[in-house]
Amino acid sequence: MPKAVVVGVVTSDKMAKTRRVEIARLVKHAKYSKIIRRRTICYVHDENEESAVGDTVEIIESIPRSKLKRWELQRVVSRSTAVDVAALRAARQNEKSGA
Repeated sequence: MPKAVVVGVVTSDKMAKTRRVEIARLVKHAKYSKIIRRRTICYVHDENEESAVGDTVEIIESIPRSKLKRWELQRVVSRSTAVDVAALRAARQNEKSGA
């Protein structure tokens, strides 16, 4: 049986060599036929720690590595474009005070 490959967004990178990836999907309610947003949370093994929060990644099924970790990072599809505003302000303050 082929291994499942899915695309999701990294929501946490606080653990060593582990990423929390959220896979969003739309589901139709059985009775009311309203479209509902659902999500699946997967814990992914990232050996080289190449992904960060906000990145879109492609993951593949793997052997169980721990109680929750059953996926492996295959590749980073796109990097996050989010900017850390607090870090930007701190850098500007250091520029002004140093000059």
